[in-house]
Amino acid sequence: MPVFDPVADRTALAAALAGGNTRLVACLCAAWCGTCREYAQTFEQLAAKHPELCFVWVDIETHADWLDDHDIENFPTLLVQDAPQSPGQARFFGPVLPAIGILERMLDADVLGNATVAAPALREHLRAA
Repeated sequence: MPVFDPVADRTALAAALAGGNTRLVACLCAAWCGTCREYAQTFEQLAAKHPELCFVWVDIETHADWLDDHDIENFPTLLVQDAPQSPGQARFFGPVLPAIGILERMLDADVLGNATVAAPALREHLRAA
């Protein structure tokens, strides 16, 4: 699967999330951030390796209302959410170092386990976009 843009790829993104069993991997960044632009290239490469997952690139300035009461202070910030999950719950939500290997290890080894953390209800916003 490609990395979806929630605006440009609205229909395809809704279809990818429609089944309800797809793990969402969202990068929350800003268009003005140089680190984010560099990370985007490797994020796309990782998405190509994992077509079973739904990768989304969310510009937090364009979609600030999707963050609920959460603040994004460091980039990149990642959200990994299984479905079904309660809205506002995720396997991982937080900043990571801008090395794609960190996310790759998290996904490949499934080190995320079954615990959940508080996070924006991003999946619901993406379905409604």
